[in-house]
Amino acid sequence: MLIQIFKHTPSWVFVLFFVLLVYGYSQTRNKLVLSYRIAILPAVMILLSFYGVLSALGVGPFGLLFWLAGFGIAVWLGLILCSPHGVLYSSETKLFYVPGSWLPLALMMVIFFTKYAVGVVLARHIAIAKTDVFSSLIGFIYGFFSGMFLSRALVVWRAKKHQTDTLDILTNLRSV
Repeated sequence: MLIQIFKHTPSWVFVLFFVLLVYGYSQTRNKLVLSYRIAILPAVMILLSFYGVLSALGVGPFGLLFWLAGFGIAVWLGLILCSPHGVLYSSETKLFYVPGSWLPLALMMVIFFTKYAVGVVLARHIAIAKTDVFSSLIGFIYGFFSGMFLSRALVVWRAKKHQTDTLDILTNLRSV
């Protein structure tokens, strides 16, 4: 059965998987980032997860409501529980020094495999796909994990309050 699923998977899905894998892996490296670039990944993942709810579940109230709930809970928890450890901001260069993290890769993979599993369930016309519980759970998962991207970006932006000079940032970047 697993072989049949892979055989019927469009090739662009495998390309997307490897693109996410490579981009997610690149997030494990320390880097210097402009402020606006910190918003790009969360924006893309939020749009993709929201589109995933609409395309897979339709505009029904459960998927959208639980997407919003999951998104809100993730942002709230992220802002309360996370701190910008190791993040530095230079007001001179307007650059953030962001330490590498495996979290973005893990989040991308969770969203990808959830979307893949939903696609398989829908393509095989499995009865659970038509239930409110399925819509609610999938909506929550998409919302929660995309909300984690936004909360991570907001935590990084918090580092602006604790500005440092450019030499500190370059020293940190070179020491790794």
